[in-house]
Amino acid sequence: MLLARVFIPFALGYFLSYLVRVVNAVLAPDLVRDLGLSADQLGLLTSAALFAFGAFQLPLGILLDRFGPRRTEAALLLVCAAGAFISALASGMTELMIGRALLGLGTSACLMAAFKAYTQWFAGPRMPLVNGCHMVAGGLGALSGTVPVEMALGFTDWRGVFWAFGAMALFISALIFFTVPRRGGTDSVEMTFAEQIAGVGKVFRSPMFWRTAPVTVTTQAGFLGIQTLWSGPWMKDVAGLPRDGVAENLFFVACAMIAGSFTIGAMAERFTRFGFKPMTFVIGAMAIFIVVQVGLVLQLTEYALLNWIAFGFFGTASIVVYALLPQRFDASLSGRLLTGMNMMVFFLAFAVQWGTGVIIDLWPPTTDGGYHPDGYQAAFAVILAIQAASLIWYFVYRGDTTN
Repeated sequence: MLLARVFIPFALGYFLSYLVRVVNAVLAPDLVRDLGLSADQLGLLTSAALFAFGAFQLPLGILLDRFGPRRTEAALLLVCAAGAFISALASGMTELMIGRALLGLGTSACLMAAFKAYTQWFAGPRMPLVNGCHMVAGGLGALSGTVPVEMALGFTDWRGVFWAFGAMALFISALIFFTVPRRGGTDSVEMTFAEQIAGVGKVFRSPMFWRTAPVTVTTQAGFLGIQTLWSGPWMKDVAGLPRDGVAENLFFVACAMIAGSFTIGAMAERFTRFGFKPMTFVIGAMAIFIVVQVGLVLQLTEYALLNWIAFGFFGTASIVVYALLPQRFDASLSGRLLTGMNMMVFFLAFAVQWGTGVIIDLWPPTTDGGYHPDGYQAAFAVILAIQAASLIWYFVYRGDTTN
């Protein structure tokens, strides 16, 4: 069955990608305890995966357009496995940084390769549903990185968790390589290197790209930078939740992500019946996401869970742009378009994650050894301001008026 041979292997890859991306939100107390990390170091360690992920996006686009999604993702997941094993064996910050970077590099194709494969195999009216189901797989990975990981720590330590990640990466790599069929006898596109580079330039010279990319990039980067690390420490240090309470709240945030992945894209399509263009609806959802973060900046702890659930739900809005924007470009540019934007997202997410730690460290620790709430407030306010500015840019930029 085509669905089982194409969708399931790539969906498992994205499940793993999100699982390794968010796990430090739960493992943070163990890593801080065992390695004595400051907020700056914790942010740098976790964001190393985001930096490696982002740095590889443009080469990834070229690889996807030249060698196809099957071979590209299968090979990179072997790198992910190596990163997991290095992390499990790490004796200090340096080894963990290397392992974390390889985890980011090794999972860098798990979204873009799948989107390209689905374009090849499920073009037409099935695409929105398939893409939505793929995003749900990522949400399930985020969910698995909360209470299930916390429960696993009752039987093993953080090293055991990384050993399990390595085994999963090896299995999924083999599944993709040997199960996913070739497209028409080959899953690659013959193209000279010069032609591939020229395509990258065409994407980055496009006015429609530069109208939409800033708000998409800043909201997605803000979401990733906070949700995959600082959400957990915020719940502990600002809201005062115990460790199991943090894991439970993160579980609900992951559930909201799954709901948002399904709902926002479907509603964007449904609202076309009332004269709304899909991009207009999605921009509105991203605007709500920005407003939701005001509650986090003001530290309204009595509404913390509701605030974080809304954060998880509307934080998925920007990913819908990945399905809408390629429709305005030549299909041969889809890999480079998506990976070019993803590169910007993950570079900024790296800056958000590390920069948050740097700002938090400007305040002294609290008496119980936690990070100071004022540090979170200042860092989250900076992130909010950048997103708000990008939203204003979308409405005032006139390089593309076709939306």
